[in-house]
Amino acid sequence: MTVNLEVSEGVGTLRLDRPPMNALDVATQDRLKELAEEAGRRDDVRAVVVYGGEKVFAAGADIKEMQAMDHTAMILRARALQDSFTAVARIPKPVVAAVTGYALGGGCELALCADFRIAAENAKLGQPEILLGLIPGAGGTQRLSRLVGPSKAKDLIFTGRMVKADEALTMGLVDRVVPAADVYAEAHAWAAKLAQGPAIALRAAKEAIDTGLETDIDTGLAVERNWFAGLFATADREIGMRSFVEEGPGKAKFL
Repeated sequence: MTVNLEVSEGVGTLRLDRPPMNALDVATQDRLKELAEEAGRRDDVRAVVVYGGEKVFAAGADIKEMQAMDHTAMILRARALQDSFTAVARIPKPVVAAVTGYALGGGCELALCADFRIAAENAKLGQPEILLGLIPGAGGTQRLSRLVGPSKAKDLIFTGRMVKADEALTMGLVDRVVPAADVYAEAHAWAAKLAQGPAIALRAAKEAIDTGLETDIDTGLAVERNWFAGLFATADREIGMRSFVEEGPGKAKFL
């Protein structure tokens, strides 16, 4: 399989496995969607890491496959392409991308679907579609501009240039840069820590933030308000507040 789901310590790793560059062909896109939805459903998965292996995250779409597609074929495929990435973005649990080597085109767009990005010191990210006479088609024009702002997004998309990890960190494209050998361990540790948290509250926080970014502030506030009140019906809220009162902050052990 070109994508696998492995689970340990409450963390599900979505592992791309299509050597040598993890090119995201149609079969890989479909498999990614399938496993992202599975990770969202499974009770033993409380956080997710997206990982391409030690050498490369994903160097983009399968250009040879795309070259053979005409306008009609891409009209039929474009929605499924976006849906496969959106399935990762909408996993109702914390998601971290562990970025090694190249994360270009669709690879960069996949990293953008995570809540947090840890990159190797040798990582290179970018949206080079313009060099093919195209624009990003798996969410890059939307998620990148929301993450780093429109001017920085236009810089990367208009020029197609790659940025190294240090520049990506400065512009907010990644959140942490670590030695290449430590990327997966750091990502897994971050996810494992969150996996011990209150699952429903984490889901609520993610939905409220993401909805607010996609809609107007009144709608976002309504989502926040409804989730905030609703969490008072959960066991985790009872555990968290009781622990705070009796033991102090940060010591609660959630279900």
